[in-house]
Order: sequence, then structure tokens, then C-alpha cells
Amino acid sequence: MELYLIRHPRPDVAQGVCYGQTDVGLAESATEVAERLKPLLPADYTLHSSPLQRAHRLATELGAPAVDARLQEISFGQWEGQTFESLGSAIDDWSKDPMNFRPPGGETPLEMAARVRDWMAAALDPEAAAHVVVGHGGPLRVIAGQLLGLAPERWLGLDFACGQATRLDIHAWGVTLKWFNR
Repeated sequence: MELYLIRHPRPDVAQGVCYGQTDVGLAESATEVAERLKPLLPADYTLHSSPLQRAHRLATELGAPAVDARLQEISFGQWEGQTFESLGSAIDDWSKDPMNFRPPGGETPLEMAARVRDWMAAALDPEAAAHVVVGHGGPLRVIAGQLLGLAPERWLGLDFACGQATRLDIHAWGVTLKWFNR
């Protein structure tokens, strides 16, 4: 099975703002990004998308996606819409244990990972020739990290760029990272 992971186009949000599940718009054209990505994708695939518009708008340019809330970005709770700078010493608490830290009213990265893994088990049909997932940095890190056998604390090293595609090939014997951020 071929698996294509696509991060949404650049969001229309100021640098340094914590936006997680905030439904922000796009700073670049979903149509233009889709046209650039289409030559990288196979002719037939099952398409999946987060419901947040920054992913969903690109997905609809690529086809008719199955939309699933489990593919949303991590929830930063009360931190949504605030600048990281304004969070002060809370950032220090986060950096001490990033995988288990929960912003007020939000979720931990491991909780986000659990819902994404649940989605993977339910939606990634191994009999399908190809799947395309249009989503967010956090969930895409979980999918790739899980499939590549990386420990969760290593997932942050998978830096999915906005508007770029990554391909993984999944075989009975293992997973091959074919290319990253094209």
C-alpha cells in the first residue's frame, strides 16, 4: 500500500500564534498547492481529511475526502489563539515533559496520538492500493512515526512542511520512507 501524507497549505495566522484546532484559513491557494501535488499522487486513491478548513480545502481540490475529526490537530485548549510568548513560564513546563503536558482544557500529544492511531486502525485499509491523508503536522507525525517504528518522543523530528507531500510504502515485511516533503 502506498500512503501519501500531505500537510495543509500555509495557514493564515501570525507567526508564533498557537492555533491547534482553531479553524484558521489559508495564506496560499489550495487550488495551486493541489495542482503542484497532483503529479506526485497515483491515479486512484482513497482520500482522507481533517475537518479543519486548512486541510479540508486542499483535500476537496484533490477529490472527495472521507472527513474524520480524529485527524484534527492537537487541541491546545485555552492556549488556542494566544502567542507562545504570552504563555510565559507555562512553556517551560511544557518543554520539561512535552509528550505528557496538557495545556488547560487541551490534550496531551499522547492523547492526540491515541485518537490518530484509532483512526489508522479503522480507516487505513491495507487492501487499498493507495491512501492520501491531508492533515496537520501533529497527526502526520503520529502516522509516520508509528509506521516507521519511532518512539513517540522522536516524532517531533518528523517536520512536515506546509503544502508538501510525503510517501510511505507499507509492505507485509515493513515500511519504506520513499520520499519526504516534496
